[in-house]
Amino acid sequence: MRIGDVAARAGVSPRALRYYEEQGLLPADRTGSGQRVYDEAAVERVQLIQQLFAAGLASRTIVELLPCVDAGVATHESLALLRRERDRITASIAELTAARAELDRVIDVSLHPTPEHCPALRDGAPASVASAA
Repeated sequence: MRIGDVAARAGVSPRALRYYEEQGLLPADRTGSGQRVYDEAAVERVQLIQQLFAAGLASRTIVELLPCVDAGVATHESLALLRRERDRITASIAELTAARAELDRVIDVSLHPTPEHCPALRDGAPASVASAA
């Protein structure tokens, strides 16, 4: 199967397939003229790669997991890798949640300025600055 056929059936671009090959995720044979040729299993492989990317895994992590997928065996190492990735994502979620809460606080202060947060509203502020608020 040619690159365009795999791309269309898997719902990705040919550029994505070239990237997957470059990263060691998707092997391709070559014709005498250098065109990529894939077997039928390539479509399913690409869909799996897409699922792993959607789960937040980096290509280098996926490369580590694919031998276990190919063997149909979950090893202690592969499960540990997946758990580390889950922990990394959980930590990122916590960081983003804290950042969103802080942004919500800044928005609230912006909508309801007080002298505590806005120097222009404090006693003794220059008239031109206080009137601008």
